[in-house]
Amino acid sequence: MARRVAFRKKRQNRLGMALVTFVVLMLMAVILFKGHELKAKQAEYRQKEETLQAQIDEEHERTRRLTDYEKYTKTDKFVEEIAKEKLGLLYENEILFRLNINK
Repeated sequence: MARRVAFRKKRQNRLGMALVTFVVLMLMAVILFKGHELKAKQAEYRQKEETLQAQIDEEHERTRRLTDYEKYTKTDKFVEEIAKEKLGLLYENEILFRLNINK
């Protein structure tokens, strides 16, 4: 009878070890699969981050240009150019020559 008990314990031990091995292998497979998915997501997010950073840089450049233009609009040179171009104003000592191209 002692042999039977020892044989049963040995058999249960082997079955238990097989089940534990199977579970460990399944966990490894799941971890490898999820790891691959995470690497793909990480690459996607990295690409998205680069795109967004490029947009941020473009907006910073646009903001800088607008700030420069705002400063320029407050100068006398800008006022003079607008007066000449839009309103046709001249200084007292300036002469305006116009070409008549009606043929």
